[in-house]
Amino acid sequence: MIDRAIATRQDRVAGAASGRHTVLALTSVAPTDWQELAARAVEPNGYYLPSWELAVNASARGRTGTSALSAWTDDPRPRLVGLMPVTSLWRACKLPLPALASGHPYGTLCTPLLDRDSAEAATARLLDEARRTGARAVLLRDMSIAGAAMRAFDAVLRRERLRPRIVQSYERACLDATCDGEKVLQDALGAKKLKELRRQRHRMAEHGEVRFEVARTPGEVTAALETFLTLEASGWKGRRGTALVQHPGDASFIRRAAPALAQDEACEIVSLLAGDAAVAAGIVLRHQDRAFFFKLGVDECFARYSPGVQLTLDLTRHLCSDPRINSADSTAGPEHPMINPIWRGRLAIGDVLVPLYARDPVVELIHAALIARREGLGLGRRAIHAIRGWRKRRTATPQPGR
Repeated sequence: MIDRAIATRQDRVAGAASGRHTVLALTSVAPTDWQELAARAVEPNGYYLPSWELAVNASARGRTGTSALSAWTDDPRPRLVGLMPVTSLWRACKLPLPALASGHPYGTLCTPLLDRDSAEAATARLLDEARRTGARAVLLRDMSIAGAAMRAFDAVLRRERLRPRIVQSYERACLDATCDGEKVLQDALGAKKLKELRRQRHRMAEHGEVRFEVARTPGEVTAALETFLTLEASGWKGRRGTALVQHPGDASFIRRAAPALAQDEACEIVSLLAGDAAVAAGIVLRHQDRAFFFKLGVDECFARYSPGVQLTLDLTRHLCSDPRINSADSTAGPEHPMINPIWRGRLAIGDVLVPLYARDPVVELIHAALIARREGLGLGRRAIHAIRGWRKRRTATPQPGR
């Protein structure tokens, strides 16, 4: 593995010297080097663990063929100290401009992996790698903008007299898992809401004993994953055609990634059952001291009992009781109606444009194009929501002559 790392680095040096340089295919990064870097990362990102990202890259819709910027030490036996999966701005945003963008790992977090002992040096080398490709900027998508990795980027850019630009940002729910779980829920929801949820849980128990289960081993995760996939496809995601199991490439990715991560205790599937019936299930990744709540599926036949909320209450207690976990990222969108009232912490996430050269007019063009695209997408989303609302109202209202 060390010989491969040395050969990879020598190939890079030779390519740069000859004026020819392209980013490496993600699959060319040795998984052992990658895993060792993940263990030393200055900031956790469960979606950039090798077993997850390589599975995404192999088959997930629109996310295959990802490349990688990598940073190595100058030691006689080089060590991987930085890794950033990337793709072209054209593939990421359909903008034909000379920039790279974070490779999207299905989960909504693209914070690159930087060695905690050399985060700034690793960042500088990653940016040099980007320059050698001919890129004029790098778009850090879904970046933790207040985290340790972004601080390393800020420090390097200040030294190079460059200024990053936040294209868009929002805050999403996160959990402080160092606190007592019951106190977290009491502070977030209050006694009255918790009493109502307990009443709903008692009503759910009329269908059978209510149990919270955690699948941890690869075999357990493989079995529980199928339950999750069935639940997800049975609900609104299935009706919209966005459930994982509805697309062969997505189903293949998650069936490969989840048990592979479970081998390293980096993936759990949590389930809530009423008797023999699974009423809710969720996929949770783990990296270092942080958990990542990837997806949730529920049986809408039990909607009156708030199965998704009930599972999240149990998950909150589960994570808060685990001494290995200090925090949990919901990886949900802003203003999420289910998770936001329960997990009251907030994590700042944004798309950050990093220029590679000072006073570069091309970067101004890239920035303007990204802003225009953001505004256009926002208008499109509002139109879709309005159409869906109109259709829902029209369906609910009796029509003349019917």
